Amino acid sequence: MKANDQERDKFDKALDTIINLFNDLEDDEPIVEFDEDVTLKIEIAKKIYGSNVINERMNNVVKEILMLLPLDAEIDEEGDS
Repeated sequence: MKANDQERDKFDKALDTIINLFNDLEDDEPIVEFDEDVTLKIEIAKKIYGSNVINERMNNVVKEILMLLPLDAEIDEEGDS
């Protein structure tokens, strides 16, 4: 089926609406809320060293910190300890 420009525009608008509705279905909450200055330093580090290197190093640091916490304790139903 061939579409003219007007039909393509309608389809594009409808598709954008569907994508926006899908994106609004669930709030996107960060796992960790960094301070503004930390976020800036992470962004700079990613530009200098690359995202893969910084992501790997950040994951390693967080794993080390989490190993120090008693995570075997039960978590209540809301997910808060």
